[in-house]
Amino acid sequence: MNSSVEKSEPCQVCEFQENLNILRDIYFFSVLPLEVLKVFAYLCTREKFKTGDYLFTQDDDDGQAFFFISGQAELIRTDNGVDETIRTYDTGDFSGALSLLSNIRRLFSLKATSPVICLILNREKFIHTMDQHPQYMGSVFQAIIEKIHDWEEMFILERSTGCNACRRKIGVSLI
Repeated sequence: MNSSVEKSEPCQVCEFQENLNILRDIYFFSVLPLEVLKVFAYLCTREKFKTGDYLFTQDDDDGQAFFFISGQAELIRTDNGVDETIRTYDTGDFSGALSLLSNIRRLFSLKATSPVICLILNREKFIHTMDQHPQYMGSVFQAIIEKIHDWEEMFILERSTGCNACRRKIGVSLI
């Protein structure tokens, strides 16, 4: 074995282990058994984005989920040519679970506001793996349902008090 291969193997093992640890902490993946998490840890890629790069753009169907290893990005909604920043994504944030489950057009753009490194999994790899382990899809759906419920509950507690327009918009957990 040549020395360049020997040197790269420990790094690949470290990255695999880091990916596995990250996936264990993400609500969407944490419900899966270790054997499935190991497959996803292997299939994930790491991508670097420069300040100003778009991770995805509004109306795209990129079929990817992103975990922020480092950096920051802003979620932007563009209507009639006007950009509105909705929120900021930061180290430790996860986005795109629904994109792994179905063809879904992005309602927002996500733009790096600093150098960003993301752990990325795409829909094709997710679906292929889950097709081999269909018994766990119920757990994935349960995790998403709980996340939607928790989000709406927090929304009700934080934002809908005193805002009649906000109160008329709640009910996503009733879908």
